Order: sequence, then structure tokens, then C-alpha cells
Amino acid sequence: MNKTSTYRKSDILRELNSIIAVAARDIIIFFKSPGMMIMSIVMPLIMMGMIGGNMMGIPGGESLGEFMLVGMLVSMLLMVTIMGMASLVDDHETDFTQEMLVSPMSRYSLVIGKIIGSTFVAIISMIGTLIIGLVMNIVLSIDQLLLILLLSPLICFVGGAVSMILMGLIKSKKTANFAMMIITMPQMFLSGAIIPINDSNLLLLVLSRIMPMTYCVDLVRGVTGIQPPMFSPLTNFAAIILLTFVCLVIGTVLFARSEKNR
Repeated sequence: MNKTSTYRKSDILRELNSIIAVAARDIIIFFKSPGMMIMSIVMPLIMMGMIGGNMMGIPGGESLGEFMLVGMLVSMLLMVTIMGMASLVDDHETDFTQEMLVSPMSRYSLVIGKIIGSTFVAIISMIGTLIIGLVMNIVLSIDQLLLILLLSPLICFVGGAVSMILMGLIKSKKTANFAMMIITMPQMFLSGAIIPINDSNLLLLVLSRIMPMTYCVDLVRGVTGIQPPMFSPLTNFAAIILLTFVCLVIGTVLFARSEKNR
């Protein structure tokens, strides 16, 4: 009985060490690659400059500015996490994932470690969006920022889980980068992150309801008081958890199967 307990503790510690090692590797790569940091500033500047700049000149523009800033923060969290997960394609091409999976390490530890590393990078990248907001005189309160920071790991995890399905199906870096844009850009516009979707027609309404970013944006805006939410916080939270679980399981199975069949 004691030996069994010892083995279980040893297995748990090994998996935890594996998760930490994978996450730390992605964090180190981020700080050695300034391209991601540049993107975290350029993307909000383009989106908020083109759309938000026009909003600030009309009545109620300040509240619209907060509306857009929160939407951009959520969008950047999801986008940076998804793009960070695309590094699995590079690891696939260099056989790095094969070496990790051969070692005594579960595929779930590999995936969770990648998501945690990408989550850290995404949270750091929020600084760029906040800087653009300050330049445009859009300021959130400390309480609002703390609430967003508290919810950011949940947002990043659903983004990482969704990207895992693509990583299990795509093994070309060029195709992966294109696919990442395909799943992030439509969500940015159809989830209500940039443009209100309360009056969407039937087709756009259906599309928005199957997008994880819709529930993330609605949850953050609701708890921060930026806008009355479409759904209750509990509904949004449950939808995010469900989507994360389903996508993570399906994506991890597809990813592990693709590596096994090499």
C-alpha cells in the first residue's frame, strides 16, 4: 500500500515537473523572440486606431472606447495563446515532440505545459494593449484590471484548447499560421469584441454563439461593468469550461495520434 502511494506521488511529481519544464521553455523562447511583443502593440494599434479612433469623436465615445479596449484585451489573450500553441508545429518538424512523448511524460502534461506557457506570454502581451489604451486616453480602473487579470488564465486555456484541434490536424507551419488567423480574426468581429452583436441577424447570431470568444468577452464585460451581459456570469463560465474540456480532449487525442502515426 505504501509502495503504491509512493509510486503515485512520484508519478504526480514527474508530471508536474514535465508541465513546468514545457511551460518554462515557451516563456524563455518568448523573451528571446521580440516579434510577439511587437505584434501585441501593433495589432491593438491597428484595430483601435481604425475603429476606436472614429468612435471617440461621437457622443458616448468614451464608453465605446472602454468597450473596445476590453474586447481587444480578450482578443489578444486568445490570439497570443493560439499563436503560441502553433509552436507545436515547429516542435513536430524538429522531432522535439517525439522526443518528449518517448520520455515518461503523458501527452496531457505536454499540452497543459504548452498552454500554461502560452498563457503567461499572452498575459504579458496585454501590456501592449493597455499602452495603446492609455495613448487613446482609455483608462480602466484598478478593480477592472484585477478582474481581467483574474479571468485571463480561463480565457487563455479555452484558446489553447481550441488550437489543439488544429494542431492535431495540421503539421505544416505555413498552413498552421494561416489556420490560426482563420479562427481568430472572425471571432474578433463576430464575438462582439470590436463591434456590438446585440442586433445580429440569424446567421451571425448562430455563428457568434458557437465561438468561445463570445462567452469570454461577455463574461469580462459583465463582471467589469463595462456593458450589461447577454448571459449570466454562471452561463458564460459554464460555456467556457465546457468548450475548454471538449476541445482539449479532442485536440489532445488528435495531436497524440498524429505523433504516434509518424
